[in-house]
Amino acid sequence: MSLEKNGYPDIDEIKNSPGYPKDSRLARGNCIVIECVQEIPCNPCEVACKFGAIKVGQPITNLPVLDGKLCTGCGSCIADCPGQAIFLVNKTYAPGKALVAFPYEFYPLPEKDEIVIATNRSGKDIGKGKVVKVINPKKNDRTPVIYLEVPLELA
Repeated sequence: MSLEKNGYPDIDEIKNSPGYPKDSRLARGNCIVIECVQEIPCNPCEVACKFGAIKVGQPITNLPVLDGKLCTGCGSCIADCPGQAIFLVNKTYAPGKALVAFPYEFYPLPEKDEIVIATNRSGKDIGKGKVVKVINPKKNDRTPVIYLEVPLELA
């Protein structure tokens, strides 16, 4: 398991987790991707999803299961994940471009239209992205969500 070896899950671990949407769902637009691969007691994502698209159930250490048919891609679960393991991906955002939304707990916050360095799970620079929007409503409890336009291959 690369999580134990590297401190972060590799793409195969993520794609084999029950929180990863099917490619057919990703091809339809906004959809969340849950990169939770550890069985820990946690379920805020299940509570946050008003559409019932995320199930943890009992025991509370179950990995979250995503029902791509129920996921609207609203992103309300992103900031509620204490492990920052939920992202929104839209591979149909624009020709050759994808939109990725993720929790961001660093300062300073990037600003709309800013060009930023995109990094992978290990922190390696992999390209550039354009900040489309930054949201930080009170309900997010000081966890802003950044929406970043990136080349499609980086999604």
